[in-house]
Amino acid sequence: MKHSNISIFVPHVGCPHLCAFCDQRTISGEDKAPKADDVRRICTKALSEVGSPENTEIAFFGGSFTAIKRDYMILLLEAANEFVGDGKFRGIRISTRPDYIDDEILSLLRQYNVTAIELGAQSLNDEVLLANERGHLSEDVFYASELIKNFGIELGLQLMVGLYKSDIQKEYDNIEKVISIAPDTVRIYPVVILKGTKLGALYMSGEYKTMPVQTVIDICADMLDAFENAGIRVIKCGLHASEFVERDMVGGYYHPAFRELCEGIRFRHLFEKALDDSDIKRAEIKVSPKDLSKALGQKKCNIDYFKSKGIDIRITPCSDLDEKFRVIRN
Repeated sequence: MKHSNISIFVPHVGCPHLCAFCDQRTISGEDKAPKADDVRRICTKALSEVGSPENTEIAFFGGSFTAIKRDYMILLLEAANEFVGDGKFRGIRISTRPDYIDDEILSLLRQYNVTAIELGAQSLNDEVLLANERGHLSEDVFYASELIKNFGIELGLQLMVGLYKSDIQKEYDNIEKVISIAPDTVRIYPVVILKGTKLGALYMSGEYKTMPVQTVIDICADMLDAFENAGIRVIKCGLHASEFVERDMVGGYYHPAFRELCEGIRFRHLFEKALDDSDIKRAEIKVSPKDLSKALGQKKCNIDYFKSKGIDIRITPCSDLDEKFRVIRN
């Protein structure tokens, strides 16, 4: 059964730092902190509409939840917890900073049925974290991750690809470091550069030179493949479509169907490895019906790509595959 969230945004109120890339109002489309009654109203409405609440979590996103004032945090948790269990929602999901996690806060969160914690790691390279004014280092991510797992709470990591001072090698190093942490889930957010942020100013001045868009798509495609192979579920790849992001962005890597682009490139990379033979001129590639559109790529770009390499491929659905795909050389 597919998992879903009832998202409640708590913008900025819990953030002790203003990161170089951040404008939570633009990203979330929200600029007002919710009250306990807002949580109850949202949850009451959602409970009447969601078909499988037992597979749904109430999710506090947008800020650093464990860094907000304790009284306010408890008010929100108490309101949400009224809608957990006994035929209601599965639990509560929060996002927060890795440097605002310790044993005491985890004990408190568990009391209120927090079932998943997503850490805004962004990068696991200290040079990148410092340059983007995150206010924490990679060791904080490793430490907080271990604590969360020890408490039996689902761990998620949020990554940003293409940050200021990052490069291709650092991004692939991040993949290996994430796999070593072994979170349950990952969100991949290619950087969107917003006006009014320090990152925006660095970009407009020419100090921040971004990697090519196709390079970032290639990296994210390899992330999808590596994480899936490691048993880590990627629950998001790319920012959700937003009129606020489209209005305020000055650069970066935004596309309303970003994951679809990456999934297509992911299959392209897999096919390239399988077709790594200069004698192959024609092949049929069988894939699961559910993967057909991904394998073809957006607007069948993978067919065109291999044609440009002198290889004529057909990608066809097959419902009884044991492997991810099968190549039949013609």
